[in-house]
Amino acid sequence: MNFIWTTDLTSTTYHDALAVRKEVFIVGQGVDAAIEIDALESSTEHVTGYLNGEPVAAARLNRIQNDTYKVQRVAVLSTYRGQHLGEKLMQEIERYAIENDVANLVLGAQDHAIGFYEKLGYTVDGDGFMEANIPHHMMRKQKN
Repeated sequence: MNFIWTTDLTSTTYHDALAVRKEVFIVGQGVDAAIEIDALESSTEHVTGYLNGEPVAAARLNRIQNDTYKVQRVAVLSTYRGQHLGEKLMQEIERYAIENDVANLVLGAQDHAIGFYEKLGYTVDGDGFMEANIPHHMMRKQKN
C-alpha cells in the first residue's frame, strides 16, 4: 500500500481520504456528516492509503501536544478488510510520528476495534464514552 500525506483541503489526496471516511463512517456506521467532517479538518494532517492506485484507507492526526498526536478517523473500506491494511495504516502513522518527533499516540477506539489496537501495542486508558452513538475507549501508545 502506498501512503500520501496532506494538509491541503483542496488536494485530491484529502478528497480521497474523505471518500473513504464517508463510506466507512457515514454510510457504513450511520455517523452524522456534521460529526464526521468537523472543524478540525483544517488543522489536522491527513493520510490516504492507496492500493493499485485506489484509495482504500484513511486517517488523520491532530497534534494535541508537542509530543502527542491524537489519531482520528481511522478507516479501511469494508471490501479491503482482512488484508492487514489497517495494520499497515497504523504502522505508517507510527513511522510518520517518529519522523515528526512525536513520541505518544492516543486515539478514541470504537469498542469493537479495541482488540485490533491492543495487538499493535496500544493500551486502554480510562473509562468508556459515547461518540456518535458508538461506544469508545481512549487508548495510548508511547514510542521508545
